[in-house]
Amino acid sequence: MRYFEKNLEPGEQVTLRAKSHWAIFILPIIVTVLGFLVAFSAFFSTDQSAMAIMCIFMIIFLAGMISLGIALIIYQPTAFAVTNRRVIAKTGLIRHRTLELLLTKVESIDVSQPIMGRILNYGTITFVGTGGTRESVHNIFGPMEIRKRIDAQIEGMHN
Repeated sequence: MRYFEKNLEPGEQVTLRAKSHWAIFILPIIVTVLGFLVAFSAFFSTDQSAMAIMCIFMIIFLAGMISLGIALIIYQPTAFAVTNRRVIAKTGLIRHRTLELLLTKVESIDVSQPIMGRILNYGTITFVGTGGTRESVHNIFGPMEIRKRIDAQIEGMHN
């Protein structure tokens, strides 16, 4: 059973779900592939300098593999949902961090997108609640659509 279904209150329903965007894998994949290709090509060279280059790029390849593992650890347990009453976000595999903010307490929703975020449709959503509470969810897929749907849902609650 998913985190959200286990933590819903009576009468509460999930109206929107989102996950981290796959773009968090781009840089680790590029580093891994580049390290592998250069190390692989240097492997067939008999030149001593090529062997030194191969060792350096093998280290880059391993760093890429580690960063790929870290990206997977970030991607997999991150979940985001909006219910008819609140916003819920969960991050972390070993150390969980959750955000639960009542829709009636949301003052504003800020969306920040880097250039690649605008192209690939991901970004950071920051919720500002009453009393100055600020909570952010990073690398979320479709942040502008999420903001639009939450705004509409809050507006519907006031009518």
